[in-house]
Amino acid sequence: MDRRASRGGKFLRRQRFQGGGRGLYFRNALERRSHRPRHNGQPQKSPVSVESRKIRLLMDLRNAGVTDTRVLAAIERTPRETFVEETFTDQAYANQALPIGCGQTISQPLVVGLMTQALEVSDRHKVLEIGTGSGYQTAILAKLARRVYTVERHRDLLHEAEERFKSLNLHNVTTMVGDGYKGWRGQQPFDRILVTAAARIVPPDLVGQLSDEGGIMVLPVGDVAGLNQEVIRVRKEGKQFKSERLFPVRFVPLVQGLPGPSRQ
Repeated sequence: MDRRASRGGKFLRRQRFQGGGRGLYFRNALERRSHRPRHNGQPQKSPVSVESRKIRLLMDLRNAGVTDTRVLAAIERTPRETFVEETFTDQAYANQALPIGCGQTISQPLVVGLMTQALEVSDRHKVLEIGTGSGYQTAILAKLARRVYTVERHRDLLHEAEERFKSLNLHNVTTMVGDGYKGWRGQQPFDRILVTAAARIVPPDLVGQLSDEGGIMVLPVGDVAGLNQEVIRVRKEGKQFKSERLFPVRFVPLVQGLPGPSRQ
């Protein structure tokens, strides 16, 4: 884990996650909440709003180690309810993974925050994402990077994600149906690569597509059954690279090839 941004390091070592100050991203919402109508000097009770759930989630993420203000702001500006199935809309801001179809999941918000933070994305970066899924992680990256290229092996999932990108006016996202193990040949090098499924080893093709000038890749590796996985960060300088272990997780496996017609 990035120690510069981890006040929650001890907590992270105890948990296996499923795939500074509060800052400006809380201020307006908290001010609105403080001006609710009062009765006998006390705020009137009302159902928990989407906004309140989002604020609570952001506070939980910060307390658990996501302290990069750009990452938190990107999460705040990305409506997670847009990326979950209608059945789970009321759980959109719960800190948990949710099913999205094709045997895949939308990752736990804490994992999204920690992995995005570890990627150290700037607005100059060209980013490759392996595993578009619902498109939630993609949308967050799109708010941080110059351009995001995202690869998904399930055509139906990618089509749904593309519709969400259009509805949110995310014009710096380029998509492709493909084998994530192979990355995106012809578009390399990438300043940053994020993988959202667990590989047994770091895919050599992805390392080869990472920029030699300080490129960073963040990905889960380990047992594809999900029993012994951890997120690692790979830094590349020239032809040399080094990796560091960050935190334990549980992700769906990174599968090579494309699914058959009946599993698109």
